[in-house]
Amino acid sequence: MTQLTPMLRQYYEQKSQYPGCILLFRLGDFYEMFGDDATLASKLLQITLTSRDAGGDTRIPMCGVPHHSAEKYIAQLVRNGYKVALCEQVEDPKAAKGVVRREVVRVVTPGTVTDEEMLSERENNFLVSLSYKAEAPRSRATHLFPHPSYTIGLAVCDLSTGEFMCTEMGPEGAVGSLKNELTRLSPTEVLLDPAFEDEEAQQLLETIHASVAGLVEVQEPRYFYDESARKRLLSHFHTESLEGFGCERLDVAVRCAGALLEYLTETQKRHLDQISRLSTYSVAEHMQIDAATRRNLELVRTLRDGERRGSLIWVLDRTSTSMGGRLLRRWTLQPLVKAAAIQTRLDAVDDLVQNVDLRFGLRSLFDKVYDVERLVARVASQSANARDLIALKASLRVLPEIQAALANQAKAERLSQLADQIDPCADVCATISQAIVDEPPISITEGGIIRRGYSADVDELALAATSGREWISRLEQEERDRTKIRSLKVGYNKVFGYYIEVTRPNLAQVPAEYQRKQTLANAERFITPELKEQEERILGAHDRLVELEYELFVELRRQIGEAAARIQSAARILAELDVYLALADVAVDRGYVKPVVDEDDALEIRDGRHPVVEATLKDEAFVPNDLHLDGETQVIVLTGPNMAGKSTYLRQTALIVLMAQIGSFVPASAARIGVVDRIFTRVGASDDLATGQSTFMVEMNEVANILNHATPKSLVILDEVGRGTSTFDGLSIAWAVTEYLLKEPRVKAKTLFATHYHELTELEELLPGVKNYSVAVHKEGQEILFLRRIVQGGADQSYGIEVARLAGLPAPVLQRARQILEALESSEERRLAQDAAAATIDDTSGEIAPTTLTEASEGSGRRPAQLALFAPPHPLIERLKATDVERLTPLEALNLLAAFVNEARLGGDAS
Repeated sequence: MTQLTPMLRQYYEQKSQYPGCILLFRLGDFYEMFGDDATLASKLLQITLTSRDAGGDTRIPMCGVPHHSAEKYIAQLVRNGYKVALCEQVEDPKAAKGVVRREVVRVVTPGTVTDEEMLSERENNFLVSLSYKAEAPRSRATHLFPHPSYTIGLAVCDLSTGEFMCTEMGPEGAVGSLKNELTRLSPTEVLLDPAFEDEEAQQLLETIHASVAGLVEVQEPRYFYDESARKRLLSHFHTESLEGFGCERLDVAVRCAGALLEYLTETQKRHLDQISRLSTYSVAEHMQIDAATRRNLELVRTLRDGERRGSLIWVLDRTSTSMGGRLLRRWTLQPLVKAAAIQTRLDAVDDLVQNVDLRFGLRSLFDKVYDVERLVARVASQSANARDLIALKASLRVLPEIQAALANQAKAERLSQLADQIDPCADVCATISQAIVDEPPISITEGGIIRRGYSADVDELALAATSGREWISRLEQEERDRTKIRSLKVGYNKVFGYYIEVTRPNLAQVPAEYQRKQTLANAERFITPELKEQEERILGAHDRLVELEYELFVELRRQIGEAAARIQSAARILAELDVYLALADVAVDRGYVKPVVDEDDALEIRDGRHPVVEATLKDEAFVPNDLHLDGETQVIVLTGPNMAGKSTYLRQTALIVLMAQIGSFVPASAARIGVVDRIFTRVGASDDLATGQSTFMVEMNEVANILNHATPKSLVILDEVGRGTSTFDGLSIAWAVTEYLLKEPRVKAKTLFATHYHELTELEELLPGVKNYSVAVHKEGQEILFLRRIVQGGADQSYGIEVARLAGLPAPVLQRARQILEALESSEERRLAQDAAAATIDDTSGEIAPTTLTEASEGSGRRPAQLALFAPPHPLIERLKATDVERLTPLEALNLLAAFVNEARLGGDAS
């Protein structure tokens, strides 16, 4: 270090304080990087890597980016998972002695970005903090393998909007809840309590890393000290307790919230005025949706390419503002589970559907509203420019009109409540209107921001600067007239100031009092004493004007920032209204109906349609279908060929339920939705090679998750279970899973099961609560027509070869496949397999009781079933099991063996 130049010594002093960051060091008009940072950044940013003299004979790598366009480079580094420390000049270079003092003024991390270029308009950028408390393991008396349980704390913040929330999960089901929350929030950065490195927390740590694509880092222990975390929160919110935030007794959640707040304070190095409240929520208040279900239902991204287009949110999002879009996304990923709360939302949407004038009037007002959440966050963090204030003013100006429209026309209780809660923020609008010009520049350091009449000092300086410029303008014409030089002109540049320029052919006419200042190829530049005097007056006034305007703007921004909490409250109301308007617009345009939502178990849908498929159809109409599930029909076994619409029917049912529980109208002619606590889906085939899991293992993991967490209030969607293994293995698993969902008292979930195992249709005769449905198909010769209608009864075949023909398989392959199919269907092996025995679940013991399907169907008036999964034990097998080989004499053993052989040959009981 002693051999380094003073500037590089300063660089490395700052770098040592931020070892985990790429340090951007301000030098003039550039941010420079040195050493390892430069080598790394040059590759990531694809910029030229050079070198710089480090002192003595040493040179170190160096690269840089222009400060005026640094945001895009910072964004690229952050998107790659790096933290960036911005080191700025913090003293006037003119007053500095030696090297200008520099300090890190902000650390940009994936979870703390606020620049628009780095953010998605309609998605939150969440930073999450996690801690936990281990609970006592379960008793060995009741559990063969006791396992640890946890109370997990989670705090989450979007610095760009000021949202700040916390919750606790567990101890029952804490790991699953944590996984669901992390996949729902999709945080770009996670802060971990060092306790996660303990051996007891390995399961939690694995869950976190598997659920988060963003940056995950263990923090210093000091962040998570209970007492200091609590003090941080109390100090920030200026309160004496956390009772008003609902987390006074949630110690682990408080620990997380305090740690997150401290991290933000240290990285942002400024007051966090945009964080004006802390909300406590419970995962039990919302439907938990696991990652597989979210993915399979394509709620916010499509399965194929991960795009927004083609997802449910793409259909529903008619919001006018980005903040409304973000709220609708959160509602979609977090449906309600209380019928009363759902009904409140539905009533608000219904009011806007019925009242066309109110809907159109509000929509026209919302066209003038910007992203108030992020605007006020920038104001509160003192990073907003003058154009942000103008956008904020334009947004707040419509509040009185929105309030009046709701008060005069709204009938729904929630809309009336929102009208009463609106603060018009008239003082904020008036202040901005008085102080800021209508069309200010982007820069806040070059003047042209403050409206005339707001400050007498600004007006005086502006007048001086203006009159001076007018004098300069007159000077040019006066000198042309006096010297008779028509090409003479008065100009200005930052190096020489104002000058008089004369071309070479006219130099003989230049007056004697002109003083030569600069020689050009084709002209000479001159100054006069009068010109220099006026220049000092103009430039002095201009510089003082720019400086004063900046000071006034900063003070104005600070004043408006003091009203951040009020403005944020207005923003939340605007966002909620925007969502109601969007859902009403979709309902009207798409012909959706208001569902009846209650706490009963029935699920009835008449003429249901898939919202996304219907929205993408161009040349044909969507074929609607009905659904009825209740206590008598709990499980539907759905059969039929591929491409006929089974998966669409299953998914549309789940989406209709979810839409109803977020407060949306649904694509049907009528619907009654008994609130479900969770929606589970097991759809399609996928592997996870990174963790060494095959397609079948992934499938079984998803099925296990469903069977372990579903309840009688859940909706289960199964689309092909057991297809990843051999036919009889898969069929056995599918059969057993269906029985368990139907009979297990803890589960008994409403279930839709699409399958190609036609043998499962036998369950309708064996188990009350199972009904068979299939997709209607019309076949003529080798041609098939999918009718897309769901009808009662099982399908007779899967038409797999016909579907393969539609996909374009070569004719010889199709012909050979038909030959093989005919041989298999007539084979003796298939007949013997169909003569096996089946099992049902004993209602009292819950154990498998060997019962043939033939026995089970006696008295039903139906032909004996041909399939069974579990045969009754053979007498010979039972005798073998009962034989004590160790007590047999050699002669007894030979005699017994002979008897067994004779019995096997005769096919009877020789005992």
